[in-house]
Amino acid sequence: MSVARVLPITTSAGQGAAWQHRAVLVPRLAAAALLLAGAIWAVPGLADDYWLSAILVPFLILSLAALGLNLLTGFAGQLSVGTAAFMATGAYTAYNVAARLPDVPLLVAFAAGGLAAALLGALAGLPSGRIKGFYLVVCTLAVQFFVEWAFTRFRWFSGDNSSGQVAVPALRLGGHLLDTPRAHYWLVLGVVGALTWVARNIAHSELGRRFLAVRDMDTAAAVIGIPVLRTKLLAFAISSFYCGVAGALWGFVYLGAFDPRAWELSRSFQVLFIIIIGGMGSLAGSFVGAAFMLLFPILMSRVASTLLSGTIDQGTLSNYQKIVFGALIIFFLIKEPLGLASVGRALWRRVRVWPLRQW
Repeated sequence: MSVARVLPITTSAGQGAAWQHRAVLVPRLAAAALLLAGAIWAVPGLADDYWLSAILVPFLILSLAALGLNLLTGFAGQLSVGTAAFMATGAYTAYNVAARLPDVPLLVAFAAGGLAAALLGALAGLPSGRIKGFYLVVCTLAVQFFVEWAFTRFRWFSGDNSSGQVAVPALRLGGHLLDTPRAHYWLVLGVVGALTWVARNIAHSELGRRFLAVRDMDTAAAVIGIPVLRTKLLAFAISSFYCGVAGALWGFVYLGAFDPRAWELSRSFQVLFIIIIGGMGSLAGSFVGAAFMLLFPILMSRVASTLLSGTIDQGTLSNYQKIVFGALIIFFLIKEPLGLASVGRALWRRVRVWPLRQW
């Protein structure tokens, strides 16, 4: 039985509903884009170089990496802790394309980094045809360690630098030099916005329905005609492409110079914690989790400095932050597995009907 026989048939009524859905969705997306784009002017202080460089740019890049991991884990149900490896592959590939081919546009170099990461992701996903769960996690962990070793061992990737450290060339787009925090912000915002729109279309397409079927029960998906291994490999490739582009943005725009230590295992766990806290299977949860991951330590530092008058040193405060993050992850896994995005949707539904019903 082919998958076409079990997927919903589009009728004229269905097409009308789809157009109504788009008519409602487009203004919402436009409003969200305008809200995010105008955030640097709407909130006092966000236009400062510190907020642009240290908060908003890494927030968008980590959200993009979380989007990629969410497509793999939240939608397709494939576990991975190799996100940092795919980000490193994207960053080093983009660097070599930009450094060895100076005439190549910057966005093409980023796309090349994403494609290289997608190829590595498809190779890393080959064992998913026979193993799953913890054993698949171990396979992606092996990819993580291999990539770290390869970029340190082979000097060609870093331009014959023995430490693997590279300094990226100047950022130019369309003949314009991007050398200010605001220019970096708009560059990252444009790339993340475009790829978020693509991710949304993937999630609502036939491929997205295949991801969900494989996630819920791959045996049943195979029975109704879905090519399970091909679907898993596509999930790995698409997810790794997003992570590769995020890694290129992280290395080029946020860091400016990087080495393999920028892509250690802790980066993979950071992105994994983002989708756990924000909400697996939710595109919006990727942004909510990234915002929480970046802003919560700042909030704890402000509270500690205000209430405790600086009596806690930064090392102790960092340990407290790790403890709180661990407790929150356990809480969300047990009590709210759909993350903060689900909590926000529930609160919004209650607020909409608040005068007409009790809490």
